[in-house]
Amino acid sequence: MEFPRQRLLAISEELGRAELEALKFLSLEHIPMRKLEAIQKAQDFFEVLQEKGMIEAGDLSFLKELLYRISRIDLLEAQLGSSREEMERELQIPGRARVSAYRYLLFQLSEDISEDELKSFKFLLGTELPKCRLNPKTTMLDVFTEMEKKGILGEDNLNILKSLCAEINLVLLKRIEEYELNLFGEEEMVITEEHRGRTGGPEAHARWRPSSVTADSPASWNEPSQLEAYKMTSRPRGVCLILNNHNFAKAREAVLEQKNLKDRTGTDVDAAALTRVFSKLHFIIKEYRDLTAEQIRETVNIYRCKDHKDKDCFVCCILSHGKKGIIYGVDGQEVPIQELTTSFTGQNCHSLAGKPKVFFVQACQGEACQKGVTIETDAGEQDSSVETDARFQLDCIPAEADFLLGMATLQDYVSYRSPRQGTWYIQALCQHLEYSCPRGEDILTILTAVNQEVSRKSCNQNAEKQMPQPSFTLRKKLIFSVN
Repeated sequence: MEFPRQRLLAISEELGRAELEALKFLSLEHIPMRKLEAIQKAQDFFEVLQEKGMIEAGDLSFLKELLYRISRIDLLEAQLGSSREEMERELQIPGRARVSAYRYLLFQLSEDISEDELKSFKFLLGTELPKCRLNPKTTMLDVFTEMEKKGILGEDNLNILKSLCAEINLVLLKRIEEYELNLFGEEEMVITEEHRGRTGGPEAHARWRPSSVTADSPASWNEPSQLEAYKMTSRPRGVCLILNNHNFAKAREAVLEQKNLKDRTGTDVDAAALTRVFSKLHFIIKEYRDLTAEQIRETVNIYRCKDHKDKDCFVCCILSHGKKGIIYGVDGQEVPIQELTTSFTGQNCHSLAGKPKVFFVQACQGEACQKGVTIETDAGEQDSSVETDARFQLDCIPAEADFLLGMATLQDYVSYRSPRQGTWYIQALCQHLEYSCPRGEDILTILTAVNQEVSRKSCNQNAEKQMPQPSFTLRKKLIFSVN
């Protein structure tokens, strides 16, 4: 027994804390969770393996597999005399692998999940798992372990995990589906494949091909597809900043004569839709709720000062009350939209120079329409300054290149919001992004479809309408790829 114990000591001295946690996680089918949680040192872990008969003088196959699984090939070769190729051949033999495919899948997912994605998992699981288990030191393996304890994750119970991955990173979802395909075969996956075909999942993009150019097309014509596209390959793509104002009690308490701003019931439906869609498009979601005008400025300044050099894009979604050219903070104070967009020009934010800056603004831009009975408008009550402001032409988008501003409505007009279903504009925007981005459509094509859908809606018997208005200084195609 002296030979393996010497080797075990040498191996234990080389393993870091994270690697020990990975070994413990991969061994959960063989050692009780309660016993593993008490282990703090690699030597103690190996002692437990020996007690369970998982390591013996003449059989170190499980230890070899563990080291192979965590990619410590150096220890595998130097201490146990095996190679990567040898282990690959060995584990291809049916019945030889002792780490289950399910547990190895979870380990691989944990290795590929970024810090921001881990935060998203913790946030989405906030109501399912104990808060004390979701502290900053909690790893993804810890999250998986807690999900198993709660009974919401298991070898035959991957639905919640798949739903989370669909919200956070479609690549992770695809990994799970590939695992299921290998495990259950193609027949078991038919329903899933049909569902993706209807909802425009990642495979829908793989099936879609642009129509070919006809043989008699003049060679001198430039096809639209030849237009250069912005780079959109970084992971994550960038930040999607959501400024979500719902509670306007501060404005009402201030007894401002010119504003009677109601709470924006339904705005959280919009924020959830934006979070879902832009997470799928590989953006880091940063949502801020109920900001005063000054807090809006401070928040925007924080992201203006950040280093975006490793990102491809910046997106800002503003959900609030407003009037022409401005949005309201929850204190009823005004913030010019132009002030927010100009913060991200190349001069003010160098790391975003030459990269697309996208703003979606859900807010009224005037009082031209009366609100319906069951649908509210995103504006305060009529005040004496609206008509004067309405005559003033305010350019909200900087003259500098690479900006896109999507406004929920035309200047001088209201936009509509359902307390239950969210706003016409944001809901249409999210639906079309979710459907069209996997098909490779550019943002201007998508926004045209949004215009068409919203313009067809009517708020009441008077057939009052809403027409969104995009404006842009983009120089290239902007395509939010899902891959």
